[in-house]
Amino acid sequence: MPYTIPIGPYHPALEEPYKLSLACTGERVDGVEIEIGFSFRGIELLAQRRNYIQDLVLVERVCGICSNVHAMTFAMAAETLAGIVVPDRARYIRTIVAELERLHSHLLWAGIGAEDIGFQSLFMEIFYLRERVMDLLETISGNRVNYGMIAIGGVTRDLPDPAALRAPLRELKAALEHDIVPVFLHDPTVKARTAGVGVLTREQALAYGVVGPFARASGLAADIRQDFPYAAYAELDFHLVTEAAGDVQARVIVRALEMLESIRLIEAALDRLPGGPLRSSEAFPVIPPGEVTARAEAPRGEVLYYLAADGSDTPRRVKIRTPSFVNIPAIGVMAVGQQLGDMPLIQASLDPCCSCTDR
Repeated sequence: MPYTIPIGPYHPALEEPYKLSLACTGERVDGVEIEIGFSFRGIELLAQRRNYIQDLVLVERVCGICSNVHAMTFAMAAETLAGIVVPDRARYIRTIVAELERLHSHLLWAGIGAEDIGFQSLFMEIFYLRERVMDLLETISGNRVNYGMIAIGGVTRDLPDPAALRAPLRELKAALEHDIVPVFLHDPTVKARTAGVGVLTREQALAYGVVGPFARASGLAADIRQDFPYAAYAELDFHLVTEAAGDVQARVIVRALEMLESIRLIEAALDRLPGGPLRSSEAFPVIPPGEVTARAEAPRGEVLYYLAADGSDTPRRVKIRTPSFVNIPAIGVMAVGQQLGDMPLIQASLDPCCSCTDR
């Protein structure tokens, strides 16, 4: 007999509030209705009532996990309109912070995924490493969340002692290579819980326009860091990680290997960190009339900012498209034919962020 099971908007299986209504026959999921918008905050409207400097602080609050990439992408849009050239040292510092943020986000996801699979001890180890990454971000910026590193035209803080980051990075890399990544790649229990579950084929990924590690796990070689390089990525020999299976296991593998790539990029940026100023100018930026888009690769995928300016100190229009807003609809196709008991793991493998979606 068919029946409907609600998951959410507030439910232990969900990190944040959105609602899945699952149409089931027995234990098989036949269809999914998805509802979002439970924590809408109107950040785009607020951004059109504040000046550009205030907006840098505001857009960091779109999401606590990927706050830096929002401020950086907004700044990139304003810099393009104003013809501002970001100094080389600032570009490298932006890259270092962006990859530490990605590492933090992927570790958070991996810990929750380990708990969903049933690996409580692995969850504790991953969250210990996550704390070490947050310590590094605090060393650089003074903050564990919402780092305040981005200025229009550069960055707000220098790296006074880049060498101080190297030892913690080596420890993180060793722990990931020895303890974390092998479990996600080779452990038979992880394989049993993830292989063949929640498949999103390459064709479905293209049809739904998914982005980020979610898309790369379905065989799409798409990453803004490679396709449209920004900051210092074009100079750091970026390596793209993809998998073809499109199941939960593939998403686990992509994110696990991306953590190692993030550490490699950070170390390469530290090795090549140039000297020079941190900002193009200390003056309040003058943004001329016009409109522009800017894109960056957030931990969950492409984030896009549309900025329209009228020559005043306040944007005329700000539009934010986040990766989770694009990716969440694909839950509907991944869930069909799956077991009801696998739904928490399937939706978690997407790494949805309702804070971003309900901006």
